[in-house]
Amino acid sequence: MLTATQLRAARALMDVDQRDLADLAGLSVPTIQRMEASNGVIRGNVDSLMKLVAALDEAGIELIGEGAASPAGGRGVRLKEHVAKPKKSRGARALARTA
Repeated sequence: MLTATQLRAARALMDVDQRDLADLAGLSVPTIQRMEASNGVIRGNVDSLMKLVAALDEAGIELIGEGAASPAGGRGVRLKEHVAKPKKSRGARALARTA
């Protein structure tokens, strides 16, 4: 199962935008946008999901299921379960003004 968060992270690791990913997977940009806007596990046409997963695999992206090990090794990131979203910092300029 592929989540929207995994898809956005995979695209970031590939350093491609939604249009590039759509081209690689043979899908439309609105399809990629809908998938990335999903809440949790991506639901959709099985053929579209298979095309997407194949394109990610061909680009070297390994989708790691929850609790699964990464047998291929290599670098990557994994989101911890039940972690609160970090608060956005006000940035260096805002902090400099208050100092």
